[in-house]
Amino acid sequence: MSENQAAPSTRAIFAALGAASIIFHLGLIFYGLVPNLIARPVHMMLALPWIFIFAAKTKAERYSGWALAAAGMACCLYIVFNEAELSDQYGALYGQHQMVMAVVLLLVVLEMARRAIGWPLPLVATLALAYGLWGQYLPGEFGHPGLPAVSFLGTLTVAEGGVWGSLTGISVGVVAIFVIFGAVLNAGEAGQGFMNLAAAAAGRLKGGAAKVSVLSSALFGSISGSASANVASTGAVTLPAMRKLGYPRALAGAVEAVASSGGQIMPPLMGAGAFVMVELTGVPYTSIVLAALLPAILYFAAVWVGIDAFAQRHDLPALKIEDRPAKPDVLITSAFFAVPFAILLERMFVGGFTPQYAACVAILAGGAMLLLDGKLTLSWPRTLQRFEAAALGAGRQIATIASIILCASIVIGVLGQTGLGVKITSLILSASGGTLWPALLLTALACLVLGMEVPTTAAYVICISVAGPALQKLGLEPLQAHLFVFWFALLSTITPPVCGAVFIAAGMVEENWLKVAGRAMVLGIGLYLIPLGMIANPDLIRLETSTDFAVLAALKIGIGLAAISFGIIAPKPIWLRSTLVVAGFAALFFAY
Repeated sequence: MSENQAAPSTRAIFAALGAASIIFHLGLIFYGLVPNLIARPVHMMLALPWIFIFAAKTKAERYSGWALAAAGMACCLYIVFNEAELSDQYGALYGQHQMVMAVVLLLVVLEMARRAIGWPLPLVATLALAYGLWGQYLPGEFGHPGLPAVSFLGTLTVAEGGVWGSLTGISVGVVAIFVIFGAVLNAGEAGQGFMNLAAAAAGRLKGGAAKVSVLSSALFGSISGSASANVASTGAVTLPAMRKLGYPRALAGAVEAVASSGGQIMPPLMGAGAFVMVELTGVPYTSIVLAALLPAILYFAAVWVGIDAFAQRHDLPALKIEDRPAKPDVLITSAFFAVPFAILLERMFVGGFTPQYAACVAILAGGAMLLLDGKLTLSWPRTLQRFEAAALGAGRQIATIASIILCASIVIGVLGQTGLGVKITSLILSASGGTLWPALLLTALACLVLGMEVPTTAAYVICISVAGPALQKLGLEPLQAHLFVFWFALLSTITPPVCGAVFIAAGMVEENWLKVAGRAMVLGIGLYLIPLGMIANPDLIRLETSTDFAVLAALKIGIGLAAISFGIIAPKPIWLRSTLVVAGFAALFFAY
């Protein structure tokens, strides 16, 4: 059931559960250290009811969900209450009861992920488990010597080498905090503030409604981190506005899909990707944010140029004066996101605190601002509704991300125990002939295929685990390799045959999704080219250490992208368009 469909009593129960989840995760940051084999199982326990009960669509799902949630909670409680003893077992299972617990826990995690996001990721995890258990029977170099079941399953379930690994730690200690931050902002006036600021900044321009979509999606996406959520939220406002002004349906849908997809590459959140990248690379969060900033700006700049080019094909008028917000409304509503964001950035960059602590302080500020609306009036019933919405939104989103991370952690754990990742790395190196660009293309293809079936963060984690070492052996810096893979894991949001953002946008404008996808791929060409530009121009991601060269690289790539985008879209003579495209690729790939 959805939040709106839930009965009042159910909403109240799950709002209380969401509030408990918020208090628990904030408490971990404010009140000090908690052992990992306590914090991480409790994180899963808080997520189980959302996936198995709240999201159940049929009676059969609900009844089985109760049983699975109870089984999962029993396993988690066993680990919590026996944390000290389990820590001394060093990943080995003792006794039949621990073996049963391990098997039940893994089955619950697999089914949890299946109900949350579908079959593909759990299927990959199941194949990984099968490989770990029986891979010794495979002939050739892809077999392994064999692992005792008690140590293999134990490392995955009672130690920090699988389900409770470092990836889950990121979900508990960082991702959940920023999910709460986004839920609190979304429950209040921040969303309207994004729309008002975007309309004031771009509404008067040619193609203004489309440019409002670009700006609002960049702002909203920076806290939501989800292309689909971005389309559904900002699209509910921008798509009717574009249709009202006579935009072609396919173009309106494409603009929203492309703009919303950029939310996952826009700092400070980048979905959950920025925080997972911190764990996998060891690079500080602030450094990752600075490295990702210029590429994200280039992406939205290329979309902006594409809209200008489409404006020459179609009559894309500006927003009407009566549809633009008044300046006082812009200033007031913008404060609802500007103040929490300013606190977040000040605590991180000036105060020197960790991102999660800074976000906790910003959450408290955002929570206080839920008391007021855009007219600065106070209403206790409205405030209670907003707190309920924040609790429901945070609980549901934390549970969904936890489902993905827990399942992906199984795959990472198996790769680490069996050495399969090293073997796949060797295969990539061999297939590419030991040269960089063929290896990049193989990796990009793998990211695209995997990203069609699993969420971006999961696709990124799996691809970087197997391809990252190969790319680094071929000369890429760790952060270059990670950003390259992360960007290409996002391609499936607009690239057929499975393109989630396009499907949603096409449904909202009632247009054939293939037409929307065609326009989206052209308009979002930066998504395909900017990762390649990062490799050809390494200075692009060195804003923190080589600011001048990073800006020069961004200007060069930006000119190239503008020329390519304008050349592909604008209704100009073919010779001019071809010249622009060739010159654009030259600017993109040739070093200065």
